[in-house]
Amino acid sequence: MDTDILICGAGAAGLTLAIDLARRHIPFVLIDQVDAPFAGSRGKGIQPRTLEIFEALDVADRMIAAGGRYPAQRHYAADGGYRDEATVAASAATPAEPYGAPLMLPQHLTESILRTRLAELGHTPRYAHALAGFDQDDSGVTARVRTPLGEIDIRARYLIGADGGRSLVRKILNIGFPGKALDARAVVADLSLSGLTREVWHRWGKGAQQISLCPLQGTTLFQLQMPIPLEGVFDLSDAGIAAAIAERTGRSDIRLHTVHWRSDYAMSARLADRYRVGRVFIAGDAAHIHPPTGGQGLNTSVQDAWNLGWKLAAALRGADEALLDTYAEERREIAAGMLGMSTRLLDAARDSGDLRRGREQQQLDLGYPASSLSLDERGDDAPLRAGYRAPDAPCVGAGGQPLRLFSLLKSADWIMLRYEPAAAAAYAPRRGLRIVNVGERAELRDQQGHLRDAYGFTPGDIALIRPDGYLGALTHDEHSPAFAAYIEHLVA
Repeated sequence: MDTDILICGAGAAGLTLAIDLARRHIPFVLIDQVDAPFAGSRGKGIQPRTLEIFEALDVADRMIAAGGRYPAQRHYAADGGYRDEATVAASAATPAEPYGAPLMLPQHLTESILRTRLAELGHTPRYAHALAGFDQDDSGVTARVRTPLGEIDIRARYLIGADGGRSLVRKILNIGFPGKALDARAVVADLSLSGLTREVWHRWGKGAQQISLCPLQGTTLFQLQMPIPLEGVFDLSDAGIAAAIAERTGRSDIRLHTVHWRSDYAMSARLADRYRVGRVFIAGDAAHIHPPTGGQGLNTSVQDAWNLGWKLAAALRGADEALLDTYAEERREIAAGMLGMSTRLLDAARDSGDLRRGREQQQLDLGYPASSLSLDERGDDAPLRAGYRAPDAPCVGAGGQPLRLFSLLKSADWIMLRYEPAAAAAYAPRRGLRIVNVGERAELRDQQGHLRDAYGFTPGDIALIRPDGYLGALTHDEHSPAFAAYIEHLVA
């Protein structure tokens, strides 16, 4: 079997990459060694930046309809009293940031919606297909895959290991995975129970005796989270979980009915030394693992895939192969920062039970200003720099209909915004590049000045937005040699 891309792992990262490739009409095969999709809520938070990505993939509204906002935390005292506080620092949506708060949606529902979108694009994951090994050469990768009908070979131009923290792809490549154990072990489980309101996230205790029961939006279940001793066997039976709930809450009126999914795990923070070896890449948990504090894991994994997808497509269509090296250049630094932040939040939660989250966790301020893909020819006083996330802006089309800038990003193309240009475009149409003129008589009209204010535009300015919604280049001079070279080498 021959294909362009072989993706190992059908979790959030693998599914996101598959959808992105499918909408670009890039041939791929998506496999996973498990017999059926994951059915638990391990991750449950979708950050605002990830919602923007999911909007581009046409799934954000489905996810918002299926999930809900984070409830307030209710901290119970030993005497039965309590206090409520916000779980996340939500803010109202703005013209530049259409999603002001994270969404709670259990991981199995997130992945189910992604699978539905993938099916609409004509593809499905191949479950019970386990990678057994692979070899690569200058032109591609030959993977050996065990299936229910026997072993097969899949020949691909590139292989992507999105196969989790115990990644076989990473191990075969002999990529180092340094880090440390965090001296923390916990239980997470999805429960049917009675005796608690679903209006708040219930929390008891501090330190080693903490326990929380969070209503899982989009379901009738609660998610149990609690630390357990580093050593020894913890009783994960229904009776054992019920006993832990009664002991740590001090209440006899909380009745456990069914445990739908359960797991205990030791926390660690690790970051892969490399994200690429030849024609093989790793993404998601295969490249970084960390504590769950901060709601960063699924989101960082999705954004790995989002960064990699358009670059693979460009390379397959003739762009400079060096473009693929920028995947690790950009994403590994982001993951390093995420690991540090998640670990700090773990320390705070371990001591005081404080799980409040704010702007830092929403990932809207992450970008790639130091990337080799960032060309900035505007002055240092510009409010927006190359490498930053491209803000949204409500505009109006020439026909008078409302049009958000983000709607243009669904094309999966590079978008060149020419703000109030004085002359015809310096570039001829080409595949993968959409040139949009903005002005009083142009196709896109910034009647309320939202685009001007967000981008710091003056007449004649040019913004080149990458297919993943980050600013690739900003210039005053459309005829700049550096800008021309940028387009020639990268837009394909």
